[in-house]
Parts: sequence; C-alpha cells; structure tokens
Amino acid sequence: MKNNNIVLTKEKRGAMISAIKNYFSKEREEEIGDLAAGLILDFIIEKLAPEFYNQGIYDSYKFMENSMEDLLSIQKL
Repeated sequence: MKNNNIVLTKEKRGAMISAIKNYFSKEREEEIGDLAAGLILDFIIEKLAPEFYNQGIYDSYKFMENSMEDLLSIQKL
C-alpha cells in the first residue's frame, strides 16, 4: 500500500476489495481480481479520500462553531 495516513485492518481492506469487485460485477458486468480491486482501493485512498476527510473536518468545525454560538446565547445578562 502507498504511504498515506489511512490505515486499514486486513479485514476492512478485504471487505473493501470485495465491495469493489461486487460493484464491477453488478454495475459493469466485469470480473476483476483482488489485485485490480486493491489497486483501485489504493487510488481511492491516495487521491480521493483526503477530500472526504477534509470535508468531514470542515463539517465538524462548522457544527462546533454553531454549537458554541448556541452555548453563548444562554448566558445570563
């Protein structure tokens, strides 16, 4: 696997590879092997996952920011 910050257990990686293989089989009517599915997974982790991660961080930040504003609104004046 390429150098990245996402570490998958062997079981989780296997499940993801199976999901990719099932997708290709059902949606594209193509059979791909474990190696091809693993390479697709590596590509997703390396090139696409950081965008999803960053969006999650941003969404969490906005949620916390809104929660802090709500908390400040209950101050006694």
